Amino acid sequence: MLRIAVVGSGPSGCYTAQSLVQLGQGVHVDVLDRLPCPYGLVRYGVAPDHEKIKSLQNALRMVLEHERVRFLGAVPVGPGGVSCARLRELYHAVVYCVGAAADRRLGIPGEDLPGSWSATEFVSWYSAHPDAVDGEFVRGARSAVVIGVGNVAVDVARMLVRGTAELSGTDIPQAALDTLAAGRVADVHMVGRRGPSQARFTTKELRELGALPDTAVLVEPAELALDPAYRDPSGLPGAQRRNVEVLRGWAGRPAPEAARRLRVRFFLRPVELTADADGHVGAVRFERTRPDGSGGVTGTGRYEEMRAGLVLRSVGYRGVPLEGLPFDAASGTVPHRAGRVLRAGAVAPGEYVAGWIKRGPTGVIGTNRPCAKETVTSLLADTPTLLRRDVPACDPLGALRAEGVEPVEWAGWRAIERAEAELGASLGRRVVKLPDWESLLAAARTATD
Repeated sequence: MLRIAVVGSGPSGCYTAQSLVQLGQGVHVDVLDRLPCPYGLVRYGVAPDHEKIKSLQNALRMVLEHERVRFLGAVPVGPGGVSCARLRELYHAVVYCVGAAADRRLGIPGEDLPGSWSATEFVSWYSAHPDAVDGEFVRGARSAVVIGVGNVAVDVARMLVRGTAELSGTDIPQAALDTLAAGRVADVHMVGRRGPSQARFTTKELRELGALPDTAVLVEPAELALDPAYRDPSGLPGAQRRNVEVLRGWAGRPAPEAARRLRVRFFLRPVELTADADGHVGAVRFERTRPDGSGGVTGTGRYEEMRAGLVLRSVGYRGVPLEGLPFDAASGTVPHRAGRVLRAGAVAPGEYVAGWIKRGPTGVIGTNRPCAKETVTSLLADTPTLLRRDVPACDPLGALRAEGVEPVEWAGWRAIERAEAELGASLGRRVVKLPDWESLLAAARTATD
């Protein structure tokens, strides 16, 4: 029997476990997660109003309920938890699927002013992540600036203008729903430093902005025209061409009357966040950019200021080092060869990576499937070597418990699900997420096998 630990229960971890039990005979997999809940960014990153995408949890559930797969939540790996070295003692192999947990920074003055948040912090708050800060995100703000033009930027901009009626049927925590319902944000600016043909959002998410109730989506035709590919999009790849076509449609129509306005801006690079009289963020100063002919942009020396009582920074993610594993700081990934971890350029038998920590924060959820399969193919090819390793014959769960770790098993997760359904019913809603460690672990303790 080959005993494998997969660290991380998001899509990359679940797809890795799935490939292991599908392609490997007699392989048993423990999927470990620092959180008591599975599914990673599908639970804590996908916006609550995107229920179709969130339904992917049903497919991931089938993986974690496989007879040769076991979910062990609330098991931190690294400092303060189980070390990578200890996992290597307990399992024939370990696959790290830990994602890219850190936000990229703008590196400009005023970035840390009160009222300036990373988009990840905002997403964690409205997604009820137990580590989320209890921030006063909207704080009476009338205007907000979202820096970035990827799908996360689209998500947070959309959530700022969503009405209570559309969100109350989702699993958004009650405190976030109440705060957003009481918010007064009427103007949202979503701003990119490059042009519309280089924006990272997908067309489906972009189109969705145009269907928001009582919200006018506005674009600046003159800004769009700065992009040569906007004038003639025929040579663009399909996804970018469709994005440009959507923006063309918005540019060519009269501005509709609406209570809220969502402005999509391009060729503006943030250079400074400035404070209001209370020391809170009050505005963002941008430099106008123009294409440099090589796919990038260059500054023009002309500036524009946008008032903003809230700034959400959505400029990408990067991986963080995990104690005990090599790390390439330049790429934010673990060095590897087809998923095999490299130490000083040589393969480290029994250590593997998949997902963003392997390839960087690229692709969509489905991209994790072939990425995981490549890693598993490498791992299974190493089976003769792995089986020669001397690992304890006893169940690793017993060893973890002996060292003070008390995992939340699948029954505990199911108890959390029941508690969230009961909370929703008590509020006259459907399922409502439990928002903190205390309530999650208390619910898990009610589990019965």
